[in-house]
Amino acid sequence: MASAPRAPLYLGLDLSTQQLKAVVIDGELHVVHQSGVQFDAELHEFRTQGGVHIHADRLTVTSPVLMWVKALDLLLDKMKRAGLDFSRVRALSGSGQQHGSVFWRRGASETLKHLDPDQDLHQLLQDSFSVSDSPVWMDSSSTQQCEDLQAAAGGALRLAEITGSRAYERFTGNQIAKLHQTRAEEFQDTERISLVSSFAASLFLGGYAAIDYSDGSGMNLLDIRTRNWSEICLQATAPHLDQLLGAPLPSTSVLGPVSSYFVHRYGFSESCSVVAFTGDNPASLAGMRLQPGDVAVSLGTSDTVFLWLQQPRPALEGHVFCNPVEQQEYMALLCFKNGSLTRERVRNECAGASWELFSAALSDTPLGNHGNIGFYFETMEITPPVIGVHRFDSADCEVSSLSPRVEVRAVVEGQFLSRRLHAERLGYSIIPGTRVLATGGASSNKEILQVLSDVFNAPVYTIDLSDSTCLGSAYRALHGLVAESGASFFDVVKKAPEPRLVATPHPKAKEVYDKLLKRYAQLEERVVQKSHS
Repeated sequence: MASAPRAPLYLGLDLSTQQLKAVVIDGELHVVHQSGVQFDAELHEFRTQGGVHIHADRLTVTSPVLMWVKALDLLLDKMKRAGLDFSRVRALSGSGQQHGSVFWRRGASETLKHLDPDQDLHQLLQDSFSVSDSPVWMDSSSTQQCEDLQAAAGGALRLAEITGSRAYERFTGNQIAKLHQTRAEEFQDTERISLVSSFAASLFLGGYAAIDYSDGSGMNLLDIRTRNWSEICLQATAPHLDQLLGAPLPSTSVLGPVSSYFVHRYGFSESCSVVAFTGDNPASLAGMRLQPGDVAVSLGTSDTVFLWLQQPRPALEGHVFCNPVEQQEYMALLCFKNGSLTRERVRNECAGASWELFSAALSDTPLGNHGNIGFYFETMEITPPVIGVHRFDSADCEVSSLSPRVEVRAVVEGQFLSRRLHAERLGYSIIPGTRVLATGGASSNKEILQVLSDVFNAPVYTIDLSDSTCLGSAYRALHGLVAESGASFFDVVKKAPEPRLVATPHPKAKEVYDKLLKRYAQLEERVVQKSHS
């Protein structure tokens, strides 16, 4: 059903590693327009591969800022040609790849204020950046700065307690420290530092946009409890950094009206509001419409776990961010490298390369797998940092092999026990009403999802995750307009399609897996110690 001609619209954008995408929804949450620009294919002149430049040391990875600006020119031109009536857009918001940073040159704020609507943005802003290529999340060249920051904070765990994560090379604070130490002249010439998200918001605002609490939590600089910059972390990173970053703001903040540049060039309404942009992971949480107690499990090449947390317990693994849709709460993120490729290898070896036989093995073996437990880390895992395959029998003795059907259940149970264990260590707990939202390739396998439901002792739902970041940004644009009046995010998105129930836990699941989880934790400790001895 098409929306009424003058009905208000809400624009969500996502500036990711390889493309810039837009989704437009109406007040009923129907998608009325989608558009995108692929960097490699449509902006050849920047010579990126996968949207980035990988430098000679293989550790430094950057993206050209002007490529992102030019992509916005192209995207809005495409949308205009497609007949989108920008005057109907009441609010816009967006997301950016997390951990990327943009360094604005002195004088850039004046340029942003006085943009000439007869010229393209990328021409107007070509001299506005002190660093032409931005460090992005794939960069891992700031190891020394990570060590320095952890030492200043009183250790890795203390830093995690303050900022939600131990020091990571890709996190913005460490990238800023490296730039300050190695490129002092460019740093001196910098007037403002943005994240990719707040940089994109700045373009629409015609002035520097605040960093929001949620994306700000991915910098190793924000105190996630006070939601202010941590003085210890700022001082350990660079001088006058609070001025360069500006004060952080709640993720639901309306930053102001859209810049007159967009009013005159594209026909936006002068009253169109710009709602704070956030990181792609927080925007995805909004797009999935996670609720308190929920956990989202993405079953892909790597498995990712998103959590809604009420009380965080930051640890040496995983990340805790401020929640993008509920100001006083938190979200967490865990990534596991050994996901679908590990499941596929066991399928090939133990189930004749057939998912049908793999599923039958899961159905034919009991919950708890007769006490057999397996750890399958074929590539170096992130959580915990271990490589190797380890199998244990019911007496906790390590064994060299298991029967094929037992091996199939061991890999799936082991992976999901790991997901639950590390989620609980970050503060997650299963509460009445908890749902597991499953996405990614393996979410089409009913037997795998049944094990997931049993291990978490919660019903499993599947959701279509196409464009969850963009959609989350559009939802947040709509929510930003009414958040001040106390309307909750869930009031705003209640008309969105509901996820589909696909599995409910077995009556004995809690009893079996609460015990198994304790054993799994002890055995994991053994595996970690053995691999590091």
